[in-house]
Amino acid sequence: MGRMGSSKGGRRARRQFGDEFMAGAVRLVLDEGKTVGAVARELDLTPSSLGNWVRHARAERTKGKSGLMQEEREELTRLRKENRELRIERDLLKKVSALFARHQA
Repeated sequence: MGRMGSSKGGRRARRQFGDEFMAGAVRLVLDEGKTVGAVARELDLTPSSLGNWVRHARAERTKGKSGLMQEEREELTRLRKENRELRIERDLLKKVSALFARHQA
């Protein structure tokens, strides 16, 4: 059984890719008609990563008609973070008000 991080059967280390590399890989799929699987094999990528890049690029090209555009994804991320922070604040206020009410009685 492989251990995480090992070179034999374990998970591959997380890699970072530049915007130009990702754009080139997406171009091979969208403009040259190659399949996601074929391009992923050629470039030693996981098909799921390349598929995500292609999906995002399609959304950008169609102005959001086939998915979320970049600015919409960024806004969604920002709003989720804000929502999480507001829930924490709300829960804290509930606890403080309950404590305050208990001491007032």
